[in-house]
Amino acid sequence: MKNILLIATALLGIAASAQTFTRRDSLQGGLRPERTSFDVQRYDLNITLDPEKKHIKGYNDITFTVIENTKKIQLDLFENMKVESIELKGKKLEYKRDNDAVFITFPKELKKGSEETLRFNYSGNPLVAKNAPWDGGFVYSKDSNGKPWVGVAVQGTGASLWFPVKDHQTDEPERGASVKVAVPNGLMNVSNGRFLGSTDLKNGYTRWDWEVKNPINNYTITLNVADYAHIHDNLDGLDLDYYVLKANEEKARKHFEEVKPMMECFQSKFGKYPFWEDGYKLVETPYLGMEHQSAVAYGNKYKKGYLGGDMSGTGIGMLFDYITIHETGHEWFGNSITSKDIADMWIHEGFTTYTECVFVECQFGYEKAMKYITGQQMGVMNNKPVIGIFGVNKEGSGDMYSKGALMLNTLRHVVNDDDKWWKMLLKYSETHKKKVIDTETVVNFFNTETGMDLTPFFNQYLRHKNPPILQLKLNEGKLEYRWQTDEADFKLPVSITANGKDLRLKATNDWQSLTTDATDIKDISLQRQKYYVKVQKL
Repeated sequence: MKNILLIATALLGIAASAQTFTRRDSLQGGLRPERTSFDVQRYDLNITLDPEKKHIKGYNDITFTVIENTKKIQLDLFENMKVESIELKGKKLEYKRDNDAVFITFPKELKKGSEETLRFNYSGNPLVAKNAPWDGGFVYSKDSNGKPWVGVAVQGTGASLWFPVKDHQTDEPERGASVKVAVPNGLMNVSNGRFLGSTDLKNGYTRWDWEVKNPINNYTITLNVADYAHIHDNLDGLDLDYYVLKANEEKARKHFEEVKPMMECFQSKFGKYPFWEDGYKLVETPYLGMEHQSAVAYGNKYKKGYLGGDMSGTGIGMLFDYITIHETGHEWFGNSITSKDIADMWIHEGFTTYTECVFVECQFGYEKAMKYITGQQMGVMNNKPVIGIFGVNKEGSGDMYSKGALMLNTLRHVVNDDDKWWKMLLKYSETHKKKVIDTETVVNFFNTETGMDLTPFFNQYLRHKNPPILQLKLNEGKLEYRWQTDEADFKLPVSITANGKDLRLKATNDWQSLTTDATDIKDISLQRQKYYVKVQKL
């Protein structure tokens, strides 16, 4: 149990210390005119990676549309990386560096509606991660034959750790991206989207070219370098590709049989796989995993659960591979539906953690799904709000994972109509497909679809530390009940069992009562698997 809790704490990335924000944080997390004046349409990244020197060199062609007249824009590249030059139509542009921000000045004002493509040439040794994927950076390892094995994970830290980019989640390249990576002969690079082919550069390096057709969030653009084996499969016209270390090929063929039932489940509940044109891949990585769009990073060592453990403590987590299911769930929630600011990262992690429960229900039934998600309560800390601080690239509490999922499970049972719930969840996924949204968008959607004012409900779970407390007491043959919450006008119907009878309480912040034949408060219990609330018996 202790080990499981330690794993859960690490996964959730819970920080105990307060943080002071700097100019660097504001430059990365904020939206100033130098960022909002242009809209990125496409990235075309072309680099050479030297695994031994841990060095990259190349350029990113950045195509953008001008939204407002401007002479200056902000792009981003970590300050340990070198800017070689920035060019527009073959002419070098002036620029000024400020922390990780690069402010580029144009000789003439760019006019609203025009489209431009600049080339950002750069080089350097990107930061090496100390503990990927919880801190950002490159990961350098070796396979069993001593060949280089390289990956990168930068969620939260920022894609500008390794390539020049507009490093903010509000702006995804509408026309996709290409990722071309040259690596030493004998190695392969796997990136997002479709493989276009490889070119022997006649200098000891081969360039591997990949193309993404869909919009893509910056932190999921990736490279994976190894001596990979390629396994191909297909599900109803959707290409399923697995790139694994050669020594693990046979093991992977068996282990990834789980992918098809997972995809069938997720497509039935959340809609068609959102990046069909780019295909679906699992790519073996030297770190645990990450939701890289159409090239999901897999490092769970072909084990069930989370590295062979069950974070729910129920045993049900050992029925599936946590990384395969969770990181693929992000294709719908995080990659297709993206939060504008990482302060709203619960929109990624809460919904995706809930997809684990959905998969369990598809495969093993409702009761096991409820047992699994109830077990996740032990990982909730209630130490700070789920929503973080906006404009400074700061996530909220790690509770965004389990508490976010438990909140959604609670909402399902507030709706109290499974057919309506699944239709609603499907509509949510399809309505916001390939969009960048915020918490207010989510709340407004569910308010509309349920016909209820759920704003206090979402606020209590997301903007305050503690879940709602259901207070219960017996008084002369009557059960008295109310909610104790930080939010005013909190209304939430819940089901309880009193002396063996099921009752539905339409509880509010005001005391209400109903007649009961229960004579002891111990005979009254919340139907716990349906809700994440605290119960206080007075």
